Amino acid sequence: MTPDTLLTALGIVMQTDVLLAVLGGAVYGLFIGAVPGLTATMATALLVPVTFYMAPVPAIATIVATTAMAITAGDIPGALLRIPGTPASAAYVDEAYAMTLKGKAEPAMSISIFFSACGGLFGALALLVIGPALARIALNFSSFEFFWLAMLGLMTSALVSSRDPAHGFISLLIGLLIATVGLDVTSGQPRFTFGSVELMGGVSFIPVMIGMFAFAEILRGYSSNATLPPPPDVGAARPFKGIGGLFKRYPFSFLRGVTLGTSVGALPGVGGDVGAWIAYGMSRRFSKTPEKYGTGHEEGLMEATSCNNAGLSSAWIPALVFGIPGDAVTAIAVGVLFMKGLNPGPRLFAENPSMPTAIIMTFFLANLLLFPLGYLAIRSARHILSVPRAVIVPIILIFSIFGSFAINNTMFGVGVMLAAGLAGYLLEENGFPIAPIILGLVLGPVLERNFIMSMQIADGNLLGFFERPIAAVLGVVVCALLLLPLLRGLLRRRSRTANAS
Repeated sequence: MTPDTLLTALGIVMQTDVLLAVLGGAVYGLFIGAVPGLTATMATALLVPVTFYMAPVPAIATIVATTAMAITAGDIPGALLRIPGTPASAAYVDEAYAMTLKGKAEPAMSISIFFSACGGLFGALALLVIGPALARIALNFSSFEFFWLAMLGLMTSALVSSRDPAHGFISLLIGLLIATVGLDVTSGQPRFTFGSVELMGGVSFIPVMIGMFAFAEILRGYSSNATLPPPPDVGAARPFKGIGGLFKRYPFSFLRGVTLGTSVGALPGVGGDVGAWIAYGMSRRFSKTPEKYGTGHEEGLMEATSCNNAGLSSAWIPALVFGIPGDAVTAIAVGVLFMKGLNPGPRLFAENPSMPTAIIMTFFLANLLLFPLGYLAIRSARHILSVPRAVIVPIILIFSIFGSFAINNTMFGVGVMLAAGLAGYLLEENGFPIAPIILGLVLGPVLERNFIMSMQIADGNLLGFFERPIAAVLGVVVCALLLLPLLRGLLRRRSRTANAS
């Protein structure tokens, strides 16, 4: 990439219409992300008609800013109300909420927003510098690698989401079971639909996530044995205070998070959600104080949130370089680019390099805006804690119903949300974590599709999953994660037997 290309791209980005598009998209994304049940994908889809009347760079800049802010703002209701705004936020929502209960609501939101912005800037730099190289590596991934990657995310979630791994695995299996509802990926035959037309398309994870976190929290608050914590004293508004000390205490956590997020986000069809779950699990594995996780520990929150937005930026690598969407948001953006006559792919970089470079530069603007807007969001969001519960609960319920209804514009989504909330309440009351259910629901179709494709390629031979070098490495890691708890349990039992004798 030549200096002339960078200067030309910078001139395109610094135009008034592009700057206003980034600012407008960021404010819009902040509102959407902070409302439980409204997702970044939904916000991006609603922007498509608006982009008809915009030039190519402002149109994509609006989508980029909206997505970056909505994903980050989804951490705000997670920290304050234990209602994750996105599937990735669900990976660390308990950690953030535990900090809030300890009177650290502002530090929790500060860590989420600050390290999300830093991760997004790192991902944008990777997109600018090593994007084409990462995309070539990602294109070498087959269904075998995608299968093991999905398994890695599932195993990590099950192991770290509960103090009892058995309960975590049971929750994970429940999520995978729900993911099988709908049409079979190979034969197209209905499964577990019980004659319902609405279930033909499967169970959407958004109503389930809203129900299990938001509605279950409402039920828990009004149950007879509820012990509601007092509103935490958040003190004076000092967002981002002490962030520099975290870099000194956990220098490798940020580097691990952004590296993992950039690598996973560059894989077509994976996106950043998987990365956040793996990053949180890795953080607990490599931490010197794993016993602090789940009690409001900054280290895991720092690593997972930095991974989140790094993956969000790098998901555009296959989209821009090869025209292959990395997730749902980039799929919408690719469609907008085609609509504007800019066909993403290698030829776009060769024939008009300043245009994709300008698009990449909007990532830096969008993530830099996270700092001032995030600062204002933290100072405003802290007042939610002082609102009486009798006022805030009906508001949460209204937004939950609205968000569930908006998925398919039917009351079926609301019914799913209510049923999932009741199930989530009963499960958590009996010690079963909720987070693995959500991840199992999200990754279930990915796991099944790639498993079936891999079995067809390998003619039913399971050793085919270990024949490719990268697949073999991922497979060994997954098998180790699966067997280590069993081996540890056997060793403990043997040591107890030896001591008793």
